[in-house]
Amino acid sequence: MDEYGPSTYGDRIADIYDESYPDLPSEQTVEFLAGLAGAGPVLELAIGTGRIALPLAARGVEVHGIDASEAMVARLREKPGGDRIPVTMGEMSEVAVEGRYPLVYLVFNTFFGLLSQEDQVRCFENVASHLTDDGVFVLEAFVPDLARFDRGQRVSTDQVGTDRVRINVDRHRPLEQRVDSAHVLVSEEGVRIYPVQIRYAFPSELDLMARLARLRLRERFGGWDRRPFDENAVQHVSVYELAPR
Repeated sequence: MDEYGPSTYGDRIADIYDESYPDLPSEQTVEFLAGLAGAGPVLELAIGTGRIALPLAARGVEVHGIDASEAMVARLREKPGGDRIPVTMGEMSEVAVEGRYPLVYLVFNTFFGLLSQEDQVRCFENVASHLTDDGVFVLEAFVPDLARFDRGQRVSTDQVGTDRVRINVDRHRPLEQRVDSAHVLVSEEGVRIYPVQIRYAFPSELDLMARLARLRLRERFGGWDRRPFDENAVQHVSVYELAPR
């Protein structure tokens, strides 16, 4: 894909993002994070349209955010209470924010939007520099399933209706742990393409990145309901803390 940058996905999909993922967030997501937030404030990386931040704020948690997409944050600002959440614009592995937080979190696979191992390590380092001594970093991501690709590609659909179809087209580059994708929405209004690029990582690699940033894994679950993480897990919710010096 040409001219793909940190804000491309958000800028392109912002106007339909919420309707594309109607099941997010779950009540379990908010409960999990609220239980770690303490007195706050908390920091959400890739805050987007506020799908997590607003329910947390409604519980009395002070939420700050970082995001690279002006379009996504504009949607946040349109929602009740969205204008009261401070958001710093920038790429989440680099942008500096004031203060330290008892909870920093990054959900829905968005960590994989950082397209090199160097950027991903730098994100862990950025998080570590903004945690309180007893703070935690919560990261949600899928467990890579390379068997889903056939000869380095995959075409699937997750929406088929009488007036629209959404087709997902993926190209896998295993040496780089990269997947270049496009969500293609075909409707009576025409065709729209929503590009997304990711660099996936297995949990063991994420744990090594954390160690490089002076973090360590405290606990890992197979979902927001705290189910055990095992060989059948398709996602993980990992909680990292600062390692002793």
